Amino acid sequence: MSETLKVDIWSDVACPWCYIGKRRFESALEQIAERDGSAPKVEIEYHSFELSPDTPVDFEGTVTDFLAGHKRIPLAQARQMQDHVAALAAAEGVEFRTDDVRHTKTLKAHELLHHAKAHGKQYEMKERLLKAYFTDGRHVGHAEELADLAAEVGLDRDEVLAALEDGRYADDVAADIAQARAYGINGVPFFVLDEKYGISGAQDPALFVQALDQALAERAAV
Repeated sequence: MSETLKVDIWSDVACPWCYIGKRRFESALEQIAERDGSAPKVEIEYHSFELSPDTPVDFEGTVTDFLAGHKRIPLAQARQMQDHVAALAAAEGVEFRTDDVRHTKTLKAHELLHHAKAHGKQYEMKERLLKAYFTDGRHVGHAEELADLAAEVGLDRDEVLAALEDGRYADDVAADIAQARAYGINGVPFFVLDEKYGISGAQDPALFVQALDQALAERAAV
């Protein structure tokens, strides 16, 4: 059996907990590497999940406006929630510039991630999209902007633009979302280790370490 542990992660580009969870999972891998002297062999694959599929591409208003409307809470409460999450993100070394966020529908961003996967650049593309949305104030709903971001991680801009404009990966996005439903996933991030162990949410790195240790030990015993 392969020594490489498969890690499937359902995630959305516009999900703050997904960015935080990514950093915490990476921290867990680093902790194992420091403890054992070498990093565990893992293959990470990101899967599509749209938290708010009905969001218009050009949402009018701030992301705080969206959160307040989506959760039907006062604007001040939405701002408090965002400030709390931003503080947690900062603790993981991630800067959330809430006032700069351009909220949008994330379908095309997910299509881009599938294109990036086909070209061996999904992990880099995921990181760039999260930073683009939460920190850089970029519009991750427009094909032209996404193509620019893709070029930054080494993908061919024209190829990306063509793939996004003809919806080449739309079925792959839909398949990911259907698989999430089959697993009973209704929130993200959601991690699946070795197609057996499910972990919901941006958990503490210690929990990820424990789960990874168990999955790796079982794989080694086979």
